[in-house]
This record gives sequence, C-alpha cells and structure tokens, in this order.
Amino acid sequence: MFHIKLSHILPLKKIDKFRGTLSLLTCIRLFISSSVIGRNNSFNLDILSFYQRVEIRPKAACLFSVVVAIDFGTTSSGYAFSFTQDSEAIHMMKRWEGGDPGVANQKSPTCLLLTPHLRFHSFGFAARDFYHDLDPEEARHWLYFDKFKMKIHSTSDLTMETELEAVNGRRVRAIEVFVHALRFFREHALKEVKDQSSSVLEGEEIRWVITVPAVWRQPAKQFMREAAYLAGLVSPDCPEHLLIALEPEAASIYCRKLRLHQVIDLSVQPITNGLDLDGSRPFDSSFRQAREQLRRSRHSRTFLVESGTGELWSELQTGDRYVVADCGGGTVDLTVHQIEQPQGTLKELYKASGGPYGAVGVDLAFEAMLCQIFGEDFIQSFKAKRPAAWVDLTIAFEARKRTASPGRTNALNISLPFSFIDFYKRHRGQSVEAALRRSNMNIVKWSSQGMLRLTQEAMNELFQPTIINIVQHIEELMSKPEVRGVRFVFLVGGFAESPMLQKAVQKSLGRTCRIIIPHDVGLTILKGAVLFGLDPTVVRVRRCPVTYGVGVLNRFVNGRHPRDKLLIKEGREWCTDIFDRFVSVDQSVALGEVVKRSYTPARTGQRKIIINIYCSTTDDVVYISDPGVRKCGTITLDLPEAGAEGGTGAAGGGSPERREIRATMQFGDTEIKVTAVDVTSSRSVRASIDFLSN
Repeated sequence: MFHIKLSHILPLKKIDKFRGTLSLLTCIRLFISSSVIGRNNSFNLDILSFYQRVEIRPKAACLFSVVVAIDFGTTSSGYAFSFTQDSEAIHMMKRWEGGDPGVANQKSPTCLLLTPHLRFHSFGFAARDFYHDLDPEEARHWLYFDKFKMKIHSTSDLTMETELEAVNGRRVRAIEVFVHALRFFREHALKEVKDQSSSVLEGEEIRWVITVPAVWRQPAKQFMREAAYLAGLVSPDCPEHLLIALEPEAASIYCRKLRLHQVIDLSVQPITNGLDLDGSRPFDSSFRQAREQLRRSRHSRTFLVESGTGELWSELQTGDRYVVADCGGGTVDLTVHQIEQPQGTLKELYKASGGPYGAVGVDLAFEAMLCQIFGEDFIQSFKAKRPAAWVDLTIAFEARKRTASPGRTNALNISLPFSFIDFYKRHRGQSVEAALRRSNMNIVKWSSQGMLRLTQEAMNELFQPTIINIVQHIEELMSKPEVRGVRFVFLVGGFAESPMLQKAVQKSLGRTCRIIIPHDVGLTILKGAVLFGLDPTVVRVRRCPVTYGVGVLNRFVNGRHPRDKLLIKEGREWCTDIFDRFVSVDQSVALGEVVKRSYTPARTGQRKIIINIYCSTTDDVVYISDPGVRKCGTITLDLPEAGAEGGTGAAGGGSPERREIRATMQFGDTEIKVTAVDVTSSRSVRASIDFLSN
C-alpha cells in the first residue's frame, strides 16, 4: 500500500466524446521522494480531473421509525425523541434523579465520573452527587470530568489521541470520555424509547442526531461522529443513520414552529425572572401565565409542535431575515436565516460565527476573583488536594449565578465548603475573613455564616466581560450588508435565561429589532434537533465557513508566477502549489450541490489514492503556501482490484484507456461528504475524508 502525497496538477483540454461537452481536465503528477524511491520501485501517478458543479435533488430520507436527538452541551446535556408516525409530538427524557432545588431537571449536568481503574461509573447528577460524597482522600483517586466539551473546540490540532485532564490532574484520551458519555445516553434513550414503543425496534430503525456548535471546525464534527461509532449508536457502515446538527440551526428550525403564546417578546414586555429590567416591578399576569405554562410543560415532558410554520411567522414577508443567537455554556453561536415561503424551508444568509463567550466565562471570572483574594497558588493547591470540595464550590456558585439580575439590590451569598475554610487556615495560617480584608476587595464581603457575599457590583464585574463579547459580536454581525434589515433576534441556549444578558441585548438592539426568547429556552436546541432528524432537508442553503481546495500545477507564466514555484518536467515549465478552489468562504451552497473530480491511477494494481485538502479563512488564496493556508484533511480513495478496465496509466499515445475514478464531494450539509464510483464498471469505490490525522 502506497501513501501518496498530492502536490501538483497539470491542466489540459479534451473533448469528452461520450457526453458531447467540453470538460476541463487536469492531470496530476505525483513524485515520490528519493528516500522512498530508494526503498521501493520508482513510479509516477497521473490523475485526470475535471471540475463540475451540479445541483441535485436531495435523496429521500431512509426508512426509520424514531429519531433520537442528543444535545451534548458544555454545562448540561439531554435527549429527546419522536416517532415518525406521530412526528408532531416530541418526548423529552425522564426527569433525572438528584439535581438542584428549584431547578426543573429536563437536562443533566455534563459531568462524568470514572473509577480509579478508568472504568465508567456514572454521568450527570449521579456522578456529581457520588463524587461529592466521597472521602476527600479517596476522591483524589477518582476521575471527575466537567465542561469537557470545551476542549474539543479550543484544541487546534485535535486528533483521536487528544487528552482531557480530570479534576484530580490525571489525563485520559478525550475520545474515551466522549464515548462513555454517548454510550450512557444511548442506553437510557433506547430503554425509554422501547418502553413507549409498541413494536420491537431494530438498530436501523433509529436515526440519531448529535448537536454541535456551528463554529466547530470539521475535525471536531468528525470527532463526535467517531465517538458515536465507538459508543455503538450506529455502525460506521451506516453513516447516514447519524446526523450532526448545528446548534443555532436546530434552534432556528424549532423557532419557525413557534406560536405567539410560546415566546417572550422583550421588545414588548421587558420583564425577566419576575422583575422588569430595572428590578422595580413584580410579575404581571401574562408573564405569570407564561411561567405557569412552562412549569406544566416541563412536568408533562411531551411537546406538540405545529405541522406547518407557527403564527409568529405570519408577520414575516418573503425575504425577511432573522438572527438566532445560541448563548450556551461554552460558546455563543450566531446564524442568520431567511424563511422561504410557502414551503417553510430555511436559507442561511451569512456564514456561522461566534466564539468562546459562553456562560463558562462567568465561572472563570469567579475563579480569577478567588485567585485575587486568596492567591493563585492556594486555589491551584486546593483544586489538586480537595478536588471534590472544589466541585462543590463551583456548583454553589452556579446555583447563585442563575439568580443574578441587573435590578437586584441585595448581595448574593456563596457558601464556602468547610474544607476550603479549614484548608486555607492550615495553608496560610490565617482566616478567610482576614484574607478578604487584606485583599482590599470591597465588592466582596464575608458572612459569619461561612459565606462570601457578592455585591451587585461584584456580579457585574463577573458578568460584564462575557456579556460585552456577546453583544459586540451580535452588533458586528448585524452591521454586515448581508444581515442588515433583520427584524427578529432569537435568544436561545441556557445562558439566554440570564436577566443580565437579556438586559444587555435589549439595550443594544431593542430599538432596531424584536428580541424573542422562546419559553423553556434551554430546550429549544434539543427540540429543533429532533425536527432536523425528521427532515434534514429543511435547511436548503448553507454558507461555507472556509475556503477549501487542493494544490495544483499550471503552466508557468513569466512575470505572473514567482521563480521559486518553477518546476521543469520533460522540457516544460510548470508553476507548483497553485490553490485549486473547491468552494469559497461564505459561498452559498445548496443542499445536494456537489463538486466533482475524476482521478486516474497511473499504474495497474494501485490500491489507494490519498489527496491532501487545504483550507483558508479568506478567499484571496493563490498558492497553498500562502499565509493562513493550512492542510486540514485528506481524501482517501480505496481502489478495488482492476480487471480488464485497469490501465497502465502511461502517458503518451497508444496507451490503454485510463481507469477513471469519479469522486463527488458535498459541501452543503452540516458535514463534508465524499463518495466515489469507478466510471468504467459503475461500481462504488470506498471513499473517505479525514480531518483528524493532521
């Protein structure tokens, strides 16, 4: 087996006798390094390629009986499902055992516990509560992971070997942690689906959907797919049984079903969490009714959705556009959609944008505040020596963070674990109260009941950096020419429940557009993911997040091409490393639209072709060596044994007919897909695209 690195393409024109059309064909010649030639027989590979952009109708959905969606969040996760025979009913997962008082637990905290021997123990509330109850010395040997999804987004060189660090400092391969979590959801979801199904479900009757942020790159999406394969959700031989859904896109799909009584319009009624935005006015009757309906729906666990578009959309005219701001725990994702009437499909108007501005930023600000008061060395030591107590402290802050509002006048009390107070006294030789006085941080007080009292000024200081980033990003997006004229902004995701964020967004955008928050906003993505699984063709046009292409070789032109790109081969001058573009950044790509290339191996018996893919965040790319261009993946074509149709691949007249392998790449879906066929025999060729091996 040869692993061949693609480097150059030579263009030529040829009349296609069979199709009666003029195709642009390019010949790729690959050179094996002298060290390889020394060990193996020298050979060249010639690949014929033609470019064709075609829009084809999406294939009909495969047969399945139920859709199960998993919303794998940074801070909380959950699943929901719907039977295709009753697709207007979305069933939420059962209420979780444990949880925080006063919080409806339709989702579970994204935390996972492994035994000291690296075996799966528990997930969610069960993991959190068990870890809390461990003896402090014993807890140091257990592996507790929380907010681990962020690592997948922040790692620039993500691979199957990337590691995660547990609270106690031990490291485990990230893929193993994600597999444990997905397997947990698989077992729970299947049990509940089977309990509600009158027939025995086979694996191929279930379509799985996993949500990811829209700003995730292709390696992260592939990582989640590989984890799903290993967790047994679907077989790698049936990849179509698993869909990757983009979180703001899923929210948008659900939002188009909303009725007026299912939303809170901040532009009309600026009331949040029982107070208006200056904190002075209590609940009015309509808001109380909305909350009561929300409470009832949480307990019913079954949501009914409109068969068509909801009445909210009757106000929209053809061409109107809206923004969905998914404000989650780890990231903020923004997408711009246009609803197409009368079919109700969606069209993306601007490439997905966002960044790591989620609610976790407030948690990190709280940790930085603790470091400022007690010393960074102490906080790091406490986290290492008392990991379970540190988790307790973060949970206490999370519960109080949810109650922060801009009009609040009294301080928020954060309970410090006894082990924190005791550890500090033994570590520093003084009390926590003394540390507070010495820090001169007047916005944080000490309570004799063992609590930190965070004033409104302190809470503002914790929230503002993250909120400012979110608001600025929305403002920058809405200043783009493609986005101007937006009439609605939908706030979704768990962080959208925060009155602090709601006030900031309304203050910034409330005069130019309507700010809508769906009831049960934390479940919007999950419900939309189910709807996406029922009909993946609902988003008809997407925007490409980056520019993709391959390195090619053209005729050298003096004065246009740099001399360091000159290659002389068989007496002809060629320019190397020219970037051959597949799709451009922010280019509209319709669902089903494909890019085609034809590749011809140079020698009989060749079993594999590997082609490097390059990407850039800009469109002004000339060479694959330009700044900002990087190799991001490979396309692999596994060639079956060639019979009579195989060719020698020799150049020149009189050679046997070349064997043509036609690859079809699809960029209009949530993942890049590639298929291939042997043109002569019409047999499928195994084709794969890999973004995790760079």
